[in-house]
Amino acid sequence: MKRTVLVVDDEANMQAVMRMILEGAGHRVLVADSAEAALAHTGDPNLDVVLTDLKMPGMGGEALVARLRTERPDVPVIVVTAHGTIRSAVQSIHDGAADYLAKPFEPEQLEIAVHNAIKLRDILRENAQLKAAVSQSRGAKRLVGESPAAQRLVEEIRRVAPYKTSVLITGESGTGKELVARTIHELSPRHDDPWVAINCSAIPRDLMESELFGYVKGAFTGATQNRMGRLEQAQGGTLFLDEIGDLDPGLQAKLLRVLQEREFSPVGSDRTRGVDVRFIAATNRDLRELVRQGQFREDLFYRLDVYSIVAPPLRTRRDDIPLLAQTFLRELAAETDKKVTAFTPAALEILERYDWPGNIRELRNTVERSMVSCRGQAIDVEDLPGAIVAGGGPAGSVERFSLNKPGEKNLDHWLEEVERGAILEALSQCKGVQAHAARRLGISERSLWHRIKKLSIQIIARHEFI
Repeated sequence: MKRTVLVVDDEANMQAVMRMILEGAGHRVLVADSAEAALAHTGDPNLDVVLTDLKMPGMGGEALVARLRTERPDVPVIVVTAHGTIRSAVQSIHDGAADYLAKPFEPEQLEIAVHNAIKLRDILRENAQLKAAVSQSRGAKRLVGESPAAQRLVEEIRRVAPYKTSVLITGESGTGKELVARTIHELSPRHDDPWVAINCSAIPRDLMESELFGYVKGAFTGATQNRMGRLEQAQGGTLFLDEIGDLDPGLQAKLLRVLQEREFSPVGSDRTRGVDVRFIAATNRDLRELVRQGQFREDLFYRLDVYSIVAPPLRTRRDDIPLLAQTFLRELAAETDKKVTAFTPAALEILERYDWPGNIRELRNTVERSMVSCRGQAIDVEDLPGAIVAGGGPAGSVERFSLNKPGEKNLDHWLEEVERGAILEALSQCKGVQAHAARRLGISERSLWHRIKKLSIQIIARHEFI
C-alpha cells in the first residue's frame, strides 16, 4: 500500500530531489512551497508523514510543527535543516517533531527517516483505534440488555454520540437516564474531556445560579474568591443537566442564552466567557405539558430537544431482567465477602414477573438486599423481599399471592407451591436427571434431594413426577 508523504520546502530543487527519492521508494508524494500551502493538505485522512524545511518565508517550519501537533497529532513530522540550524531542529523535536534530517543527506537517510516515521504513524493509529475500541466497549458493557427495547436504545445512543447535538433524555425515575447520558459522552469524540453532572432539583434555587455559572470575588457576602461553575468545569466536554424540568424559570432564560450564544457570565461579573460544551438534559416530567402550563420556556425546550431519547421502563424489557440481575449480583458480590453467584430459576421467574415501578434502580436495590439475606450460593425465593415475591408470583398454575383475598393461603404455603412448580419443571426439562435439574435450578444435588423429600414429590417413573 502506498503511503502519503507531504514535502514542504520553498526551494524547487530540494522539492524535486525529495519527491524523486520518495516516489522511487514507492510513496505517494504531495508538495507545498510554504507552510501556509501545506496547511491545505493537513486535512487529508491518508496523510502519513510531513517533511518540512525549517527556514521558509512567512510561517516557518517551527510554527508548522506546532500547528500540526495541535491539528494532526497522529501525523509524524520530520524537519529538514541546514547544518548551521541543527540546534533549531533539536528544539523542534522537543516541540513535537518526530525526527530531523541535516542537509545534505543521502537518499538512504531520507528513506530510513520516512520509514521510521511511517512505523510511528502506524503505532499512533493503532493506539487511537484501541482507545476508541476500549471506549466503545466501556459504553457497551455499561448498558446491559438484549431485548428489542434495549437494542433500540443502544442504536439511538450510537447514532447521536459522534455529534455535538443537544440531547433530551426522558423516562420514568430509575430507568438509567444518567447512564444513557454518560454512555453518549463516552462514545463521543469528547470522551477524554470533562463529564460534569448537575441535578437541577437537588440544589436550592438561590444557589443554583452560582453553582451553574460560578461567581467572582465580591459578588455577594461570603464570596471571598473566584469560583468556577459547572459550566466552565465542563469546557470542551459534556454538561449533564439532570431533572431539567425543575430548573427555575429565571435560570431557564440564562441557560437559553448560553445555548444560543455559547457564552456566559459568572455571577457578579460583567464580562462574558465563551464556552464549548455539549448539553445533555434529562427529566422524568412531561416537558411539553410544562410548556403548555407556562412552567417551562418553549424556546429552551426546543433548544434542548434537538434529539430525544426515551429510556424504556424495565417492565417493557423483561427479557433483560435475568441478565441485569446477574450483572448487579456479580458487581455487588465483588464488593463484599459474600460468595453468592447465582439465582435459582424460581427466584428469577418472580423477578421477571414483577412490574418494577422503581425500574432498574429498584432491581439493583432488590439484588443487594437479597444477596445480604442469602445463606447459600444462590439467591432463592425466600431470600427475595416479601413485596417482590407478593407482586411477582407466577401466573397460571400458581396464583399471585394477595393479602386482600378472603381465605388466602399463608405466605409459607404459597412459597411451597412456587418451589414445587420450579422443581417439577426442572425435573421435566432434564428428563428426571436430578444432577442436571439441580444445576438448572442453581442449587446442589443434595439440596434438591432434601427439597424433593420436604415437598413429598414422588418420582413414579423416569419421566413422571407428582
